[in-house]
Amino acid sequence: MENKKPRRQRPRRSFTEEFKAEIVELCRRGDRSIGEVSKDFDLTETAVRAWVRQAAVDSGEREGLTTAEREEITKLRRENRRLREDVEVLKRATAFFAKETR
Repeated sequence: MENKKPRRQRPRRSFTEEFKAEIVELCRRGDRSIGEVSKDFDLTETAVRAWVRQAAVDSGEREGLTTAEREEITKLRRENRRLREDVEVLKRATAFFAKETR
């Protein structure tokens, strides 16, 4: 059995949309592979592939949810969660006041 060291998890990093767009453009030019671009900029190949895929969706070259649609879904889910919490609070308040008035 080989003795492999466990992979250390990278700290989560965030990148500007401009940086991602530049990386996608480098990949689309075709003079370097996604793997090469990833190594050159110390990025994970998985992340770069996801950026390239999302750029293709956003430009209509590929099927899927655009970035704007994803953001809207996230916003609506957050709002939906908040409204459900509000309804729960109102239910509890209604039950409390119903007991108090008897």
